[in-house]
Amino acid sequence: MWDQHGILQSGHEANALATDRPIAALLTDLKARGMLDDTLVVWGGEFGRTPIAQGTNGRDHNPQGFTTWLAGGGVKGGRAYGNTDDYGYYAVENRVHMHDLHATMLHLLGLDHLRLTYKYAGRDFRLTDVYGEVVHDLLA
Repeated sequence: MWDQHGILQSGHEANALATDRPIAALLTDLKARGMLDDTLVVWGGEFGRTPIAQGTNGRDHNPQGFTTWLAGGGVKGGRAYGNTDDYGYYAVENRVHMHDLHATMLHLLGLDHLRLTYKYAGRDFRLTDVYGEVVHDLLA
């Protein structure tokens, strides 16, 4: 179960065992085949977890500061971008909004998110809504 609000230690240990080696194998395989430069790998969730306990052994949802990582596909490797506050609750440095992340991912895939705009019911719509800026600091 990925949406863990309790039994964190055993749940996260099981999740790590189920994902760490396959992710490492994927990245190693893509690199060995010369495909990592052209393949964008995105790993994340729908939100983060609070840095404080929920009940006696859990953590609640946290949309204010969380991690998504990117590899290959034109991304600068080997670096972290952004920080949370001292409690790990709020993103405070180099904040990347989801619209910005989506615009950046589309850019890395060769698509201009601004050109994906269409009008409907008198309003502009696109995958990044009417927001989103490419985060050039993430690009190789």
